[in-house]
Amino acid sequence: MIKIIENQDQSHQIAKMLLNIGAIQLSLQKPFVWSSGWNSPIYCDNRLSLSFPEVRSYIKNLLAEQIKLNYPEVEAIAGVATAGIPQGALVAEQLGLPFLYVRSKPKGHGMENMIEGKITKNQQVVLIEDLVSTGGSSLKAAQALKEAEFKILGMVAIFTYGFDTARQNFGEANIPLVCLSDYNTLIEEALQQGIISEKEVELLKGWRENPAAWTNDPQKSKVV
Repeated sequence: MIKIIENQDQSHQIAKMLLNIGAIQLSLQKPFVWSSGWNSPIYCDNRLSLSFPEVRSYIKNLLAEQIKLNYPEVEAIAGVATAGIPQGALVAEQLGLPFLYVRSKPKGHGMENMIEGKITKNQQVVLIEDLVSTGGSSLKAAQALKEAEFKILGMVAIFTYGFDTARQNFGEANIPLVCLSDYNTLIEEALQQGIISEKEVELLKGWRENPAAWTNDPQKSKVV
């Protein structure tokens, strides 16, 4: 199950902050190109929020609030490498909980760890992610924790594109996900701010519905 926080004012505030600091950029005329080859009118880098104390604190507090609300039994916080690591550490400090993080692949030397931090079997853990697209890397981290015999309560993320693939993947993994904001909220906020026009809204919605097939003058696309 994937859900967006119920407080719409907070969800819009997250979208507004991310737009204002340039963590999320929209470019319809010159789409970005993802590493997957998808042409995209949006690029998201929530790591930029770490450079803005007011934004960083707002996100930290809201992530912690949602964890207490949705996963009150939490005993530890795990960050998903790499962008989920600093966010997770901030939240763990806020909640006074142990912190660990999960690499994308085992370290190639030493103990060859995939999980960094104290492994406590049956400990109830919540994962922190900055951005969810298809959910692949997030669920890989969750699987690593399961194999280490942690109990996964769920995951909290700053932003999701809201792809149907992600909903399916999290549903199959039986891991609940709570997101502070999402693509639809972002579009609403961008329209309110005059960043996009009414005509551009449908084009943006079309990308979310079928990102693999979406294109808008790929010859002039930006590669990111």
